Amino acid sequence: MGLPVYFDHNATTPVDEAVLAAMLPYFRESYGNASSRHEWGTRARKAVDAAREQVASALGVQPPQVIFLSGGSEANNLFIKGAAAYLKPSQVTVSAVEHPCVMKPAQELARQGWTLRTLAVDSAGRLDPQHLDAALAGPGGMVSVMLANNETGVVYDVAAVAEKARAAGALVHTDAVQAFGKIPFDFSSLNVHALTISGHKFHGPKGSGALVVDKRLALKPLIQGGSHENGLRAGTENVPAIVGLGMACELAAGRVTEYGSRLGALRERLERGLTGMGATIFGQEARRLPNTAYFAVPGIDGETLVIQLDQAGFAVAAGAACSSGSTQASPVLKAMGVAEELGRGAVRVSLGWDNTPEQVDGFLGALGAVAARLRGLVAVAV
Repeated sequence: MGLPVYFDHNATTPVDEAVLAAMLPYFRESYGNASSRHEWGTRARKAVDAAREQVASALGVQPPQVIFLSGGSEANNLFIKGAAAYLKPSQVTVSAVEHPCVMKPAQELARQGWTLRTLAVDSAGRLDPQHLDAALAGPGGMVSVMLANNETGVVYDVAAVAEKARAAGALVHTDAVQAFGKIPFDFSSLNVHALTISGHKFHGPKGSGALVVDKRLALKPLIQGGSHENGLRAGTENVPAIVGLGMACELAAGRVTEYGSRLGALRERLERGLTGMGATIFGQEARRLPNTAYFAVPGIDGETLVIQLDQAGFAVAAGAACSSGSTQASPVLKAMGVAEELGRGAVRVSLGWDNTPEQVDGFLGALGAVAARLRGLVAVAV
C-alpha cells in the first residue's frame, strides 16, 4: 500500500511551503517582540503590519479592521461575548447548525438573561426563510450565521440574513472559517459587522486566526492586559503565526477560483460513485462548498467505516473533528431531520488542493470493498 491519502481538509490542512518559508525567519533570526522599540522589535512589528495588510486585502477591508487571534473559536467568542458586554440583554439568534464555538457562547448568554433563538434548517440543511423572518421580527440584539457548514458544506446566504437582521437593529456576525479560500466573497458583500477566519483551514498554521470587524463595532476584550490589537487582545503577538496567516490569506485569495473549479470536479466524480453504490448524500440539493461530500451508506456505522477506511489508507471523518468520539448522530443532521440510524452512518470527505482523480477512484474502490465486507459481517451475525 502506498502513502495514506488525506481526505479530511475541513478538519485541518497542511501548511503550504510558501507559508512555512515566510514563517521560519521569525522563529530565529527575527525573533523580537513586536512591541519592543529596538531593531529586533521593529522587524517583528513590520512583519505583523504586512500580514495585517495581506489579510485585509484578501477580505476587502482596511488593515485596522483585522484583529489577530488564536483561531476561529477565540474569534467567535470575542464577537458574541465582547458585543454582548456593551448591549442590554435582548435576543441572540444563531442557526441550528452552528459550530459549538458559536452555539455554546450563545447558550451562555441565554443563562445571563438573553433570549436565544435558533434558526431551523430544512432537510437539505438550508435556512428556513419563514423561520428566519419570524425570528428577526423580535428585538435586535445579535445574529450569527455561518457562511458554510463544516460538516455538510452547505453555503448560506449570509448577505440576505444580514439585510433582515440589520433592519431589525441587530449586530450580524458570520463564522467564515470553512468558507474562506473555497468560495469567493469579501467583507462588504456579506454586509456583516464581524467575520471570522482560521488559518489552519486554508494551509496556514494552527493557532492563527482573525476577527474582521466593522470600524464602528464596540467589543469588550476576552483577554485584558496590554494594548495589543487595538486593545482587543492582550498578549505578546505570535509573530510567526501571524506572518503565516497573512501569507496563507494571500495565497488562498489568489487561487480561490481555480480551487472551486478543480475541487468541484473532483467532488462530482466522488459523488457519482457514491450514488452508484447506494449512498445517501446529505445536503446535495443545496449550494455547497466545492470540496465537501457528507454521506452515509445505509446499514453501516460511520465510525466503523472511518476506522476501516483508515486501515485501507484513506483518512476521512465521521462528522466534525471537534465532535469525534460521540456515538450519537451529528446535531447538524438531527437539525436536518435525518433519522438517527442513518445519521450514525455519516462520513465526511473533504477534498484538498493536492488530491487527484486517481485518489478519488481509489477511495471509491476501497469504500466498496469495506462496505461489502461489513455487510457480510452483519449478515453472518444475523
